[in-house]
Amino acid sequence: MTVLLVVGSHAAARLRAARWATRAQFSALGFVAGIWGVHIPTAKAHYGLDASGLSMALLAAAVGAVMCLTLAGKVVSVLGARVVALLAGLVMCAALALVVSASAFPALIMLMLAFGGAGALFDVAINAEGTVLEAHSGKKVMSGFHGMFSLGGMGGAGAGALLIGADVPAGLQLAGVGAAVAALVASASAFMLPVHPQDPEQHAGYRVPRGALAVLGALAAVGLLAEGAMYDWSVLYLQTETAAPPALAALGYASFSAAMAVTRFAGDTLRTHVSPPRLMAASATLAATAMATVLLVRDPIVALCGFALVGVGFANVVPILFMAATRTPGVAPATAIAAVSSLGYLGFVAGPPLVGGLAHSISLTWGLGVVVLGALLLAWGARRIPA
Repeated sequence: MTVLLVVGSHAAARLRAARWATRAQFSALGFVAGIWGVHIPTAKAHYGLDASGLSMALLAAAVGAVMCLTLAGKVVSVLGARVVALLAGLVMCAALALVVSASAFPALIMLMLAFGGAGALFDVAINAEGTVLEAHSGKKVMSGFHGMFSLGGMGGAGAGALLIGADVPAGLQLAGVGAAVAALVASASAFMLPVHPQDPEQHAGYRVPRGALAVLGALAAVGLLAEGAMYDWSVLYLQTETAAPPALAALGYASFSAAMAVTRFAGDTLRTHVSPPRLMAASATLAATAMATVLLVRDPIVALCGFALVGVGFANVVPILFMAATRTPGVAPATAIAAVSSLGYLGFVAGPPLVGGLAHSISLTWGLGVVVLGALLLAWGARRIPA
């Protein structure tokens, strides 16, 4: 009995350490996303890009992400989430550190390919870790992990706003953040679980989403298309469409991320008491209403408040869809997440270029109308999520 208690105590401590490590990894990914979102206008100015050129650079990140997602499930199943998170996280941080240090547009494209691909691998790895930890804990924890991503996004955007206000050079900002986040990723990786469930069907490569996975992936694509548009264009919208000063505009993504974080920390309780279809439908309707108000009023303070409500509306989309995917019979968690993520990432990375194209041909206000449309489609399709 004593031996069993010692083993059990050791296993519980190991799981606690892995949960904290996973929280750190989600916050690291969010911080990188937040500070990059703030510096998209910086990169646009640094390389002298118009809306079309910026869309091409963002599309390069999309291509890198989708290419890596075709292998992500198998890679995580073979190497384990810990190794993949470490390697991909370091590459992601290196790309961030260098993104405004180059001078030629082709160099930007290569950096964005690496940034998008490594970020996608890192994302799948830590989400696979999260689903395994939720299964082992016997209680819902996945929304809380995604809350750490949003908290990190708020921190990254807020830090970027402060550093811009202090006139710290952008290259120095991103190099410092890249080094600091790389150290966090390396430290946290040591405490992640050493192994992960293997794919019971032993797939040699990418699993094309079919059936339930295809439905969940399509919903993820719609939701993440709108979220990606907020991620890449909210700061620029405040600058160009509401005439907000740069320091105030930098808070656009921070308000969105902060609201997502708060809602996600409450999301595990919400997912316990409200069925996924009802929660998704109500949340998406709120996001659509808030974003439509922002685009009609075109005031910076209204926009900041509206972005926060959009964040509330999209907060639990990914946790709900990923957890539903991992319950697919005969599919390992990492493989299921990669399958849904591949469609989801298509939406996430297609959103910013789509908005950019509309901004170039009409206006950014019309471009961000895709957020309203995406939220309405998500509310309509929520009934297809298993209850």
